Amino acid sequence: MTDEKKKVQLNLIGIDGNAYALMSAFQRQARKEGWPPDEVSAVMKEAMSGDYNHLLTTLFDHTTGTNLED
Repeated sequence: MTDEKKKVQLNLIGIDGNAYALMSAFQRQARKEGWPPDEVSAVMKEAMSGDYNHLLTTLFDHTTGTNLED
């Protein structure tokens, strides 16, 4: 991946807060937007490399429409 984070059009706010539901929504949208499987896997691997807060931060960093400031 590049230094600039690639993002999918997905608002995580309002999705069931279960980690699996969030990851599933991200993966589904990334595939829909044509992300290569290795890039989706890289985000998933990073998201799962820490605790729940790390998972959320990673997914928020790779999605649009999810910042509380928006």
